[in-house]
Amino acid sequence: MGTVYKKTVTKPIPNGAELFTKNGKRYARWKPSTGKVRTQLVKTGRNGSDRITVTVGTYIAKYRDGSGLVCEVSTGCRDEDAARSVLGKLERRAELVKAEVITTAEAATADHQSTPLADHFATYHEHRTAKGLNAIRIANTKSRLKRLAAECNFRRLADCSADALTHWLAHQQTQKMSAGNRNEYRQELVGFGNWCVETHRLSVNPFANVPKADAKSDRRRQRRAMTEAELVKLLQVARLRPLAEFGRESVPVDAAEADANCTPPKRSKWSKAALTLDGLQAAVERARGHLTKNPEFVEKMERVGRERALIYKTLILTGLRKGELASLTVGNLELDGPMPFVDLEAPDEKNRQGSTIPLRVDLANDLKLWLSDTPNTATLRLRDRNATSDTKRPLFTVPTGLLRILNRDLLAAGIAKRDERGRTLDVHAMRTSFGTLLSKGGVSPRTAQAAMRHSTIDLTMNTYTDPKLLDVYGALDSLPSLDLDSSPSTERQTVRSTGTDDQAATTNPRHVREAGANAISQFAPAFAPNSGKRGQTVSFAVISSAAGDERDSRTAKNANPMKPSEKALPAVFADKAFRVERKGVEPSTSALRTQRSPN
Repeated sequence: MGTVYKKTVTKPIPNGAELFTKNGKRYARWKPSTGKVRTQLVKTGRNGSDRITVTVGTYIAKYRDGSGLVCEVSTGCRDEDAARSVLGKLERRAELVKAEVITTAEAATADHQSTPLADHFATYHEHRTAKGLNAIRIANTKSRLKRLAAECNFRRLADCSADALTHWLAHQQTQKMSAGNRNEYRQELVGFGNWCVETHRLSVNPFANVPKADAKSDRRRQRRAMTEAELVKLLQVARLRPLAEFGRESVPVDAAEADANCTPPKRSKWSKAALTLDGLQAAVERARGHLTKNPEFVEKMERVGRERALIYKTLILTGLRKGELASLTVGNLELDGPMPFVDLEAPDEKNRQGSTIPLRVDLANDLKLWLSDTPNTATLRLRDRNATSDTKRPLFTVPTGLLRILNRDLLAAGIAKRDERGRTLDVHAMRTSFGTLLSKGGVSPRTAQAAMRHSTIDLTMNTYTDPKLLDVYGALDSLPSLDLDSSPSTERQTVRSTGTDDQAATTNPRHVREAGANAISQFAPAFAPNSGKRGQTVSFAVISSAAGDERDSRTAKNANPMKPSEKALPAVFADKAFRVERKGVEPSTSALRTQRSPN
């Protein structure tokens, strides 16, 4: 038979308590904030300090469970009869386990129902921390679960229901919360419910069947890719604007009013003129004139501009996310080998798998020059992480307000942040530009998917490819010529006109475009996996031989000039010294191994 009792615990003696002895026992007497004097027995603690004994207000149930183990469970009842009722339920459940009517796991699930939900949340967060998840991700989960528990009135596991969550999601939809954001909140509770099932806190996840919102039809932010001309302007503005900000001219706020009154406006009505692409260089010269006595500051602003332009270029030519770029250190770079790359470590990647990101030669040279001008990094072996602590220095100082900086650069460059279709430009749009330029350059979809580190080809082709920049009209020239007046006798001539004849191959526009596609394949991070498995061997671009270059020059002489819309490689990224060996769409294979990200 079980029993119920009130447990006695010890606590430190309150400040200002009076100690006295009565009948050979020591007591403490004090007056708490309630105003009523209290007296408690004093005992010596384990560490030798004096402590008072206090009786807990609620009853404890002591019984043997279905496995024969003695258990002590708080009933949460201050009344003894109510506590004995709880004890009876616990003993009946123990008998059911002994009779094999229910399992031990089912009995443990019942024990967790009355535990406060905050305790389960705390254990869940400890579990996620032990898995090595990102600290920001864990903090976001804490915040969302806390909000859901408060607004859905979840106090214990028994209170969790799909109806409450569905009602909350519907209410948030009326409050204009986006579908993607609502799905994130739903996913947090689904993940918590799955963990409760795995740890035998719940037998079934109550949130598993809550439907997702249609995020595709409710996308609040649609990004677009930047064109070649826009990229040229953006890099120029990013490099010059930090210093040009100090050379802006002062202009009256209302110049028309000042001219009408023929009086100079007050000092409070003057403002700085906005920077424009045409006046950027003049603003830089004025800034140099104003700061002649402070050359160190001029050099600092020039370096900030150079770093900012290099950040943009790295994002566009690698497809790295902002957080991934910010995590890169000097030790993550390999720039001296024939195939330079960046080693993106698993904790820093979105899907926590780690990847090897190939670098195009011109970008690798820019990074070398950047590090050579950086103090304490000019003589480092970049991959030797144990050589010096300087290898752990960040590659770039990526500002937290990079989006605000980008908006100002776009304004100065005259680039519209939002196009006529409502699509916007932000930092992540550079990743969209990377994917679009791969497709525009003729890179195969599977290779583009590997370069983007996506789990599905649909994500690469539909979400991160801007169809507006693709040359669909030019692609029609690859179709065969269908002459309505042709006859079977002229079939040979038709075949020759479509470019299938060997003699006509060098003059057909289709072959000219194919040559251009081979040339632009150097724009992609020459990254073609052989299989969908991790740790695969990937392909990198190789430098062609001198004989191959000479052969390419002879072919170019025989080919017709390309149309302006058929340019193979954006001029801002062109590298004449780097050519790709022509072996089809995918370049040669290297022995360097990498892990491909599924996201």
